[in-house]
Amino acid sequence: MTQPMFERIALIGIGLIGSSISHAVRRKGLAQTIVGSARTKATIETALKLRLIDGGCVKAADAVKGADLVILGVPVGACGPIVEEIAPNLRQGAILTDVGSVKAAVVRDVAPHVPKGVHFIAAHPIAGTEKSGPESGFAELFDGRWTVLTPEPGTDKAAVEKLKAFWMALGAKVEIMGAEHHDLVLAITSHLPHLIAYNIVNTAEHLQQVTNTEVIKFSAGGFRDFTRIAASDPTMWRDVFLNNKEAVLEMLGRFSEDLTELQRAIRFGDGDKLFRLFAEARSIRRGIIQAGQDTTAPDFGRGTQTDVPTDAKKGKAETR
Repeated sequence: MTQPMFERIALIGIGLIGSSISHAVRRKGLAQTIVGSARTKATIETALKLRLIDGGCVKAADAVKGADLVILGVPVGACGPIVEEIAPNLRQGAILTDVGSVKAAVVRDVAPHVPKGVHFIAAHPIAGTEKSGPESGFAELFDGRWTVLTPEPGTDKAAVEKLKAFWMALGAKVEIMGAEHHDLVLAITSHLPHLIAYNIVNTAEHLQQVTNTEVIKFSAGGFRDFTRIAASDPTMWRDVFLNNKEAVLEMLGRFSEDLTELQRAIRFGDGDKLFRLFAEARSIRRGIIQAGQDTTAPDFGRGTQTDVPTDAKKGKAETR
């Protein structure tokens, strides 16, 4: 039997990502014990019933006692206060990490509270679905997906390598980059698309000439995909936009300029420009499929995490 990488993993937050980490850890036997913390006893009871955790605590400070790996699976705005709470109970030599899709703000908020001898390494698994809660996780979520680590200068190299090996054991590919660069990249690949999705769904809802029934009944593929993205956890995405606003606003400005160019092409009947822009965009989609970040198989939202094959699950994964 392979020796576990960690004696005790503490999951602070047991939602989609936390529960999926647990499933993937169990799959590979990467920990002797998994403990968890959640805001409600009901979530803890569900996690225990699903065998996601071996023990649960309402107080995060109790869950981290003795843990050599602590994973923050909470909205990014909550990371700083939670680390301030758990700091006195963090084990010397432990690795502290997170799974948020904003990194510079998390580093800013968390780093001042990390005790000496604890290795804080911010991380972001770029995987997810629109589902949330402990029941939504599955072991294959990270297979073939990227996880980005953004260690600060001076971070213990052995700790970084161990966390990198952990994510690879969960099935992910790992990239290391600066926190600010990460936030700029994710602003265009994840945050802006979610902002557009939320906005277009609300625009459809507010159209007085179109009834809510018609919006639902005649949802074409494009709008249907937008509604799937817009079904994501509103608390998480509120915190993302508040904590990565500079990069998001920069990307939103560029998007607005490009949208104006499309508007002009439509107004003046410039078919050549429209064709060129659409062809360029189409090539990006082909590149994503060739890179293994999605599949060509249609699912039209009909599959579920329990009744579709692994490849289809990968195709449903949503960049976060």
